[in-house]
Amino acid sequence: MALPSLYGDKVAEKLTLLNERGRGVLVRIYHLKKTCSDPRTRPPFLGDKAMEASAKFIQKKFPQLDVRSSTQHLGPVHRDKGDIARVLAPFYHTFLDLLEFRDHVYELLNTLDASQCFLDIHLNHELTKGYLDLVVTYVSLVLLLARTEERRLLLGLYHCAHQMCHGASEPGFARLAQMVLEYEHPLKKLPEEFGPHTKTLSQALLSLRVPFERRCRNAELWRQEQLLSLLGPAGDMLSPATCDSMACEYLSLEVMERWIILGFLVCPGALAAPPCQELWRQALQGTLFVTLVRDEAIAVHKVTEELLGGLRGFGKRVADVKECRDHAVAHSPALHRGRRSFLRGAVRELVALLEDQPGLLGPKALLVFVALSLCRDEVSWLSRHAEHVTKTKSPEDFTDSRLAELLFVLEQLRALVRRHLRLLRRYHRHYLARFDALVLSDVIQNLSVCPEEESVILSSFVSSLSALSAKEVDDKEEFDFTALRLDWFRLQAYTSVAKAPLPLVSNGDVGRAMSLVVFHTLLLDRPEELLDETSDLSHLCFYPRPLERMFSAALEEPSMLRFSIAFPLLCAHFSRCPHPMCPEEHPQLEAAALGLCHRFLEELGRVGSGCVLDACAEHHNLSQQLLPKHCAATISRARGKKSPKQPPRKGDPDRDKPGTESQRRDRTLTTNMDKLHLTLSELSLSLNHVPNFTVFGHTVTPAEYLSSHLERRLARAIVAMAGYSQATQEVARPSEVLAGLVAYMGLVQSLGHLVALDTARLLRTVLLQQSHPRDASGQPTLTAIYTDWYLEALLRQASSGAVLVSPALQAFTTVPREEQPPFSAAEFSDVSEMRALAELIGPYGMRFLSENLMWHVGSQVTELKKLVAENMDTLVQLRCCRAEQRPALLPRLSSAENVLKRMTIIGEILSFRAMAQQGLREVFSRRCPFLMGPIECLADVVTPDTDIQVTLSIFELASAAGIPCEVDPALVAALASSRTEGSSPEEDYKVSCLLLVFVAVSLPLLAADPASLYNPELDGHNNNLHCLAKAIVQVSAALFTLHNKNIETHLKEFLLVSLALSPPRDRARVRNQDSLVLLLHLIVSESSFLTLDMLESCFPYVLLRNAFRQLCRDPPGRAPQN
Repeated sequence: MALPSLYGDKVAEKLTLLNERGRGVLVRIYHLKKTCSDPRTRPPFLGDKAMEASAKFIQKKFPQLDVRSSTQHLGPVHRDKGDIARVLAPFYHTFLDLLEFRDHVYELLNTLDASQCFLDIHLNHELTKGYLDLVVTYVSLVLLLARTEERRLLLGLYHCAHQMCHGASEPGFARLAQMVLEYEHPLKKLPEEFGPHTKTLSQALLSLRVPFERRCRNAELWRQEQLLSLLGPAGDMLSPATCDSMACEYLSLEVMERWIILGFLVCPGALAAPPCQELWRQALQGTLFVTLVRDEAIAVHKVTEELLGGLRGFGKRVADVKECRDHAVAHSPALHRGRRSFLRGAVRELVALLEDQPGLLGPKALLVFVALSLCRDEVSWLSRHAEHVTKTKSPEDFTDSRLAELLFVLEQLRALVRRHLRLLRRYHRHYLARFDALVLSDVIQNLSVCPEEESVILSSFVSSLSALSAKEVDDKEEFDFTALRLDWFRLQAYTSVAKAPLPLVSNGDVGRAMSLVVFHTLLLDRPEELLDETSDLSHLCFYPRPLERMFSAALEEPSMLRFSIAFPLLCAHFSRCPHPMCPEEHPQLEAAALGLCHRFLEELGRVGSGCVLDACAEHHNLSQQLLPKHCAATISRARGKKSPKQPPRKGDPDRDKPGTESQRRDRTLTTNMDKLHLTLSELSLSLNHVPNFTVFGHTVTPAEYLSSHLERRLARAIVAMAGYSQATQEVARPSEVLAGLVAYMGLVQSLGHLVALDTARLLRTVLLQQSHPRDASGQPTLTAIYTDWYLEALLRQASSGAVLVSPALQAFTTVPREEQPPFSAAEFSDVSEMRALAELIGPYGMRFLSENLMWHVGSQVTELKKLVAENMDTLVQLRCCRAEQRPALLPRLSSAENVLKRMTIIGEILSFRAMAQQGLREVFSRRCPFLMGPIECLADVVTPDTDIQVTLSIFELASAAGIPCEVDPALVAALASSRTEGSSPEEDYKVSCLLLVFVAVSLPLLAADPASLYNPELDGHNNNLHCLAKAIVQVSAALFTLHNKNIETHLKEFLLVSLALSPPRDRARVRNQDSLVLLLHLIVSESSFLTLDMLESCFPYVLLRNAFRQLCRDPPGRAPQN
């Protein structure tokens, strides 16, 4: 069967392919323009100074470029001809694509004009839309080409490089250069080109009058019409929302404005007709800028005035342009502000009703897509004008702090459609099979004339629709009506020409019936295409500045916080930005989309974490009021009630009792805590809206941004609670920091009820970082702070004698004197503080503290070994000689006092470590009793026969749990690392033995120190002499463990040497000698290797008992009895 001419011309196929091709070329020209205008991405030789002379020559002589006669000007080009041809080839072929596209557009437009094609957006929607899209795409390409400043240079450089490489000019250069020259002034050339097409184009534009007028109404008229409202009579709620032209209902206002303004821009002759003038004026009054592609836009009034000003007989139209511009500036912002306000309420109501009754989605699907289209138009208008309107007296006209809500309801509506696609398909499957097919069949039967070709096509439509069954929906089988829609497109092209056998213009029922069919088939097989057509906001990827400004404004509006997640969700649209014809821009667009999404969520996380930390600080302040130190004033007032009332002093402020902040007479009075909880609840609604979403294939989880910010800020807040000052050595007590930390943890844990956040993991991460010296950001933690403070403040004061170790108090205590330390030692070292310290820094932190303590012990032992080396000969003689010979050798020793001082410092350090280990053991037993039991049992099975490495491994495990061990593994490791380099094990062992001898023979010197007297109240000595016992026992155990020697034997030797010295003669020194006797008893008590029986064998117990009785009967400060 012979097909008519328009079938042979394949107008429908050409329009489809050319529109897609045109969008691709437009994107490539845009990418070329942006690449060459950015110094970071432009080809390097375009900015090369050596190339400047050649570039000027090419631009001046373009297109008459003769490479052979211009070698002196094109020397740099000849040198880099290979690189230039390779780099500029994609740019050159982009221009060739534009030239080819222009040729095909000319051909198709001429074909349509020759066929006298009838175009009406209502009857042949696909044909008219395809035609107008093609015209606008072509005009946008020409205008964008004229904006590409370096087009001559790019073409000329490539032409010269190609000719130098191949010896001949590129075949398409002549026509390409001619096109570039023709479009130097596109506003003059385009009206000439479109002169023959004015009738067809103006006819298509005039068909937009009804839908355009309906979309241009203000919000008040929309309210009167109850646009988008589902509320009404019960019988009407289930009535399908239909009209004569379904696609026109959700046709974008932005698209229609672009069609009208650019269409009349290229055919100004059509403005002589009043209907065209009215439509043109209405379009000019609604917008200031029209988009060419992405963020490239034209100032419509300026361009139109420039065009019409150069034409004769258009003086009145120029005046109209000025009038429309003034009207747009004065009224357009308010008009769109009112529309946005209406849409926020109307769409919110629509979403609420559809979520409650999703079955309404079936009959009211058209309203959903109309709502999406309206929202998209308003968002696009605002972002476009916010970007391009730079000079205005009222910048607030082009920003909206409530835009977040509009974006949010748009996303809700899109998600609602996706969630109920099965429902939509089932409903419209029945609608197509039981209504649309019957209507179309009746229309076909009522046609007065229906040629055979058209009859076959229309009958196939009815057959395809009638064959649908519910089984296809239930079994999730894929629908595909692409062939049906393409056949209808072809039929539109054939029936829209002059003298068609079945003219569509006189058989409008066919167009109206097929409009319903096309919409319903799209809902069955291409719902995502409908969503993208009506609500795609991917172009906003190119408007980051307006989006960021409006996002910041939304965060400052408390009522908009719950909708602020809409801005990150918007970035999910951006994956539609890349075009298959321009794959090289994909990485740039991906980076831009992810970067913008990251900035939005980072800001949300920052605001959310700030709110959480402020609430934590409030809870911390309340918990501080409950600290025991604040109850002194309450106790004092309670005692004062029994005595006569005294007038309060002026300097004493009245302190409210804890809990008064919760008492209020009026609930409308909001506290700071109320405001913080409200803000936190709003932000939580935003972050909880979706668990995750995808941007360019990357899964984004909003709650993780809040978690990461909280992790960093909690770490800083916890460290700030310590209030450490290295200059003044001020720090908060561990118990106070622990109380504040518990308050912080309580609020963070309650956060899990608001946000889908793993608060347990968050707290574990933060607290685990505090158990290391540095956190994830490299800042000092509580472990580093308290390790530094206890070493540099407490233990340094103890070494200077300002602080004593009190076994009775199980703490350090400050010595009363004129120059006291700036802190109370007992407040930082008692049992409760050690427990709090263990809670704060955990086993890892305690290990770090122990390692630092042991490092100081190791350095003291190293110094002691040096002193032993200085007195080596004398100490050898003292060890080997008889007891009566030792007094004569003692004066030869030097630095004996230094030895005792260093051993005392070691004892003070080890005493503090023992207190810390005890606190760790108590905390560990309470927290992990199931783990503590096996560790204790394992430590108990160690015997002297156990291998030394196994023993040390078990002791290391026990020490990590705070269990005291016979041999301290941390001390063994510290002493092993401080061994003298170059010395043999035998020499080192000899020095260790002589060190004990040195300490033993130096002990009598302490009798001359008045501070060596035993103090029963402290259960210790006033010069920390009792710390020597722990130092001697633990250092000797560690030293001889390193040498794998018998510890008991060497401690016995120490006792024998220390007891072999003659007693002092004067009475004061006799009392101090009693204190030294108690020291020997303490050494035996501290060591698990010595027993009282061993002491009894060399020192009668009665002497020990008498020393105790004498010192306890005459405590310090009272004269001794005779």
